[in-house]
Amino acid sequence: MDTLTLLVTAIGSVLMLLFLVMKARLHAFVALMLVSIAAGIGSGMPLDKIADTMQKGMGGTLGFLAVVVALGAMFGKILHETGALDQIAVKLLAMFGQSRANYALGIAGLICTLPLFFDVAVVLLIGVVFAVARRTGGNVVKLAIPLFAGVAAAAAFLLPGPTAMLLASQMKADFGWMIVLGLAAAIPGMLLAGPVYGNFISKHVHLALPADVSEPSLGKGQMPSFGFSLALVLFPLILVGLKTIVARFVDPTGSAYQWLQLIGHPFIAILAACLVAIYGLALRRGMSKDKVMEVCSAALQPAGIILLVTGAGGVFKQVLVDSGVGPALGNALIGAGLPIAVACFVLAAMVRVIQGSATVACLTTVGLVLPVIELAAYSGAQLAALSVCIAGGSIVLSHVNDSGFWLFGKFTGANELQTLKTWTVMETILGTTGALVGMAAFTML
Repeated sequence: MDTLTLLVTAIGSVLMLLFLVMKARLHAFVALMLVSIAAGIGSGMPLDKIADTMQKGMGGTLGFLAVVVALGAMFGKILHETGALDQIAVKLLAMFGQSRANYALGIAGLICTLPLFFDVAVVLLIGVVFAVARRTGGNVVKLAIPLFAGVAAAAAFLLPGPTAMLLASQMKADFGWMIVLGLAAAIPGMLLAGPVYGNFISKHVHLALPADVSEPSLGKGQMPSFGFSLALVLFPLILVGLKTIVARFVDPTGSAYQWLQLIGHPFIAILAACLVAIYGLALRRGMSKDKVMEVCSAALQPAGIILLVTGAGGVFKQVLVDSGVGPALGNALIGAGLPIAVACFVLAAMVRVIQGSATVACLTTVGLVLPVIELAAYSGAQLAALSVCIAGGSIVLSHVNDSGFWLFGKFTGANELQTLKTWTVMETILGTTGALVGMAAFTML
């Protein structure tokens, strides 16, 4: 099928999805499934392959996310009920003051996400937003936007983050320059998209605390210390960090490397954190076994809705990817004669808008620009700058086919329009700021 038809199909699918969700008020799960079928038919996919592609998209998305969201939801709920998140919130407020709590959350998101996938970090840290919001009586938007900006900035630009690491290795960029340019992109991007934009949009969009966020079950005298609370939050991050960083200095054929690979996997890290929170915190501080079971069960109920909607987003993504829209679009853009740094950003942005996944947008863009880059013989520093441009493009204009869109909306209680005004604009500011840094660095290096 020709490029124009594929492009029209993709744009039409996105518009149809927006209409069904925002105007027809069809549930997002049903809307995503219907639009996935329509996109498959419109793109010319064999009819007998559409269902298989949908199944692959659902399984590929939930295979990782289901375990992470379920275990992370229980972990976060236990930390809340025992007062651990409250203790962190108190310390943050004492250090930064209530008026600058949004900056504290942005920095926390930026640092804590370094070794993690985006979804893992959100599940682990969102409870801190609610704890601070409950103590300050503030708008959730003003606090959630900085946290999500910090998490997204680290996931997109910073090593040893999985996406940035994958992108740098595929582009054969200089890792030292990738660290420097990643920081140069992530820090101003987080500040502009997080605290600055969060302050502005909180005057126009108000989100109250979710109804299921309550006071901790344990009394003040039973709450853990700040140090122990922070150690619990960082525990799974440290385990994953061991795999990401320490494993690079260990013999890959030895048993130590294999153990690091096991305990550093997000599944094992969060499972271990859950067990420590249950047996090392909740039960030891007086919470009954029945109460622990009740807390864990309550945490899984909203997680189910998040997983279904996110899985349906993965279905839509897979149909668009398998239809060939990305490669056709990439060839057209590169052939238009855009400067390579701009082309990297624009191509990643367009693939992102069409199919939703930042990781897929990065990898698709690398595959399309690599032939051009190899002929130009750019330096490792320039390749790092182009990697930052691709990373920036891969997170802009997040909408209904992106799992992050639904994670933000479901965790904060925002409807689709509110999520577009908050999350989507934040991601666009962050990605554009980072890409501009990459473009400027490419010109100067």
